[in-house]
Amino acid sequence: MLRNVVSGRNASESLRALRLYVRYAGRRFPNYRLYQSFVRGMHGIEIGGPSKLFRSRLPLYPVIDRLDAVNFAHRTIWEGDLKAGRRFRYYGERTGRQRIADATDLSPLASGSYDFVLSSNCLEHVANPLKALAEWRRVLRERGALVLVLPNQVYNFDHCRPVTAFRHLLDDLHRDVDETDLTHLDEILALHDLSLDPPAGTLESFKARSLDNFKNRALHHHVFDLPLIKQVLLHSGFEVLHCGAAHKDLFALATRR
Repeated sequence: MLRNVVSGRNASESLRALRLYVRYAGRRFPNYRLYQSFVRGMHGIEIGGPSKLFRSRLPLYPVIDRLDAVNFAHRTIWEGDLKAGRRFRYYGERTGRQRIADATDLSPLASGSYDFVLSSNCLEHVANPLKALAEWRRVLRERGALVLVLPNQVYNFDHCRPVTAFRHLLDDLHRDVDETDLTHLDEILALHDLSLDPPAGTLESFKARSLDNFKNRALHHHVFDLPLIKQVLLHSGFEVLHCGAAHKDLFALATRR
């Protein structure tokens, strides 16, 4: 793991990354109690997952009442085989109900049906993130909470890519881009640091997987930083209560306006 953290960078960047990794690895997020206060005893849904992060580094599973999950297909490279309606285990003996739907189309779910929405390392895989956030907001009750976690590009295979411009996300929304979109593929193939992504294999295998992204959803369509996260949340009708970084993660707490 430490080898992956420092590979592909010059000496000063590698040393900084290593120091930050040692400092933050395994630690809980700053302000995690604030996040807990918005989900404690509540019923929510997670987009993707379940996620190890919500068991430990941002320990929300221990304090919630009930959790459903939605994934885009009956089989994913992260969760394996899934079945709609089946119970899944997310924390100890606690189980929730599995749903199958796209992140941008939660039409099987009633509006205002959840107290909170969780999402960890998911939105960057969505071709139309503003459309997705509109759906996530729709299923929240008034003042319901959204906990959003995204990868910090500085410390992963996206570190050579530029942060996506907000105007590009707006254009994706207005054009109603869907998951067949490969607009960023040339950029990704040129700038993706394969040394930090061992499962991707060679450039040839990574390209083949990427061309089949509608099926596997492995691409990071967009690259986020904290200002962009705040901008997309405000545009999508959320009030941002907290936004921060903890080494490899960017995270935000927002409520539905």
